[in-house]
Amino acid sequence: MTDLLTREEYRALAAKLAFPTTAFIDGGYRPAQSGRTFATVNPATGDTLAEIAACGTEDVDFAVEKAREAFEDGRWSRLHPAERKDILIRFAKLITRNRRELAVMESLDSGKTILDCETVDVPETIQCLKWHAEAIDKIYDQVSPASDDHIAMVVREPIGVVGLVLPWNFPLLMLAWKIGPALAAGCSVVVKPAEETSLTALRVAELAAEAGIPRGVFNVVPGSGPDVGEPLGRHMDVDMISFTGSTETGRRFLRYAADSNLKEIVLEMGGKNPSVVLKDAENLDRVASHVVNGAFWNMGENCSASSRLIVEEDIKDALLERILAHAREWTMGDPLDPAHRVGALVSSEHFNKVCTYLETDANVLMGGTSRDGAFVEPTILEVSSQSKQAREEIFGPVLSVLTVRGFDEAIELANSTDYGLAASIFTANAKKALRGARAIRAGTVTVNCFGEGDITTPFGGFKQSGFGGRDNSLAAHDQYTQIKTIWLDLSDDEDEAVG
Repeated sequence: MTDLLTREEYRALAAKLAFPTTAFIDGGYRPAQSGRTFATVNPATGDTLAEIAACGTEDVDFAVEKAREAFEDGRWSRLHPAERKDILIRFAKLITRNRRELAVMESLDSGKTILDCETVDVPETIQCLKWHAEAIDKIYDQVSPASDDHIAMVVREPIGVVGLVLPWNFPLLMLAWKIGPALAAGCSVVVKPAEETSLTALRVAELAAEAGIPRGVFNVVPGSGPDVGEPLGRHMDVDMISFTGSTETGRRFLRYAADSNLKEIVLEMGGKNPSVVLKDAENLDRVASHVVNGAFWNMGENCSASSRLIVEEDIKDALLERILAHAREWTMGDPLDPAHRVGALVSSEHFNKVCTYLETDANVLMGGTSRDGAFVEPTILEVSSQSKQAREEIFGPVLSVLTVRGFDEAIELANSTDYGLAASIFTANAKKALRGARAIRAGTVTVNCFGEGDITTPFGGFKQSGFGGRDNSLAAHDQYTQIKTIWLDLSDDEDEAVG
């Protein structure tokens, strides 16, 4: 585990940071062609951290042009896999060397706690890049079972120029989830960071160039959705878009693809994820710890957050008693203080949205209040299954509690949502655990724990939580490659002609 500093030491580091403020295109920083900028704000204080280049269509066009040049001349796409691996490992080492700077920058820009940035986001970013780098020269192509007169090879080729559109809740980690397999495959990328959290993506692009990733291969274009995201989605020379964010915005990228060149689209979107706790669950204290972590980690700003607790009535009171005890340990305050586990929500706009879910007639078991500086207390509500708190993705530290009478009702309620990203089931009965895991319509179902698997397991959703592919694991490489069949005829044409 990372050795943490004190709040004063983190504040001292924050005061010395030099923030990147311009786009990174063709191997170097450059301002938006329009000269426009936008403010990136520390949500915990409301202070402006920096003025960032507000790019537009002309900047997207330039970045895509340079990415295409890099892809077509093969400076990265046709580099030997072992060479790409070496460069990406060197890239991961540079991030490791600058990990504390990146952690503080991430915390300031997003409101995330320095505890999470230091112990989760940055270490997992490094691990993700290393894992995909090591996979480069270990993924084999195939030969199909053709006749004696033919050989059929099934080979992977990089898909080309890829637009990577990032969310604001895990800026560094979602960047790694996308650039890891995309760069490993040999693609050139144009990254659009979330407008609220552009800083670390820009800094990582600089480190990529320092590591030896050729110019034009890794480009970052900051700006708004309409000014950068839409032009990227509609661009005729972009071969694929990988998007993580809201379901509403994900739909737009499908429309952009339909209206342009039918580019490949991969979407990882929202969730309303259940934690199902059956009456035979063992060690309710441990169950409570997992439920609380799933609900409040990263202030609930997590697409896989377990925001619905579905619990059998026989154990509800005993479980809630333990949940409340664990939830009180999640202290809220200055994100740069490593003693705090709950920081600020990402923006005043998002803060205001989350606060609308605190206006309720539900039974408030804990929290239910907010504080200036975009802080919302961890909140636990007993709600009806038809309430908006039970049905809508809140994306804040709000846990909705629903009571059921048995297994079948619990599974039915778990599936009563348009989403299907993640779920958890807690039971000591192995058959019920497997039956429940199979019956719940979600891309990841954990048993007796909260989690998302790890880098080796695919991550993505059913229904309106996902479309077109999976992040993590070797499955992530599939979405950044095209499959080609090469058919060789070995028959002796001369013999056939003589005969």
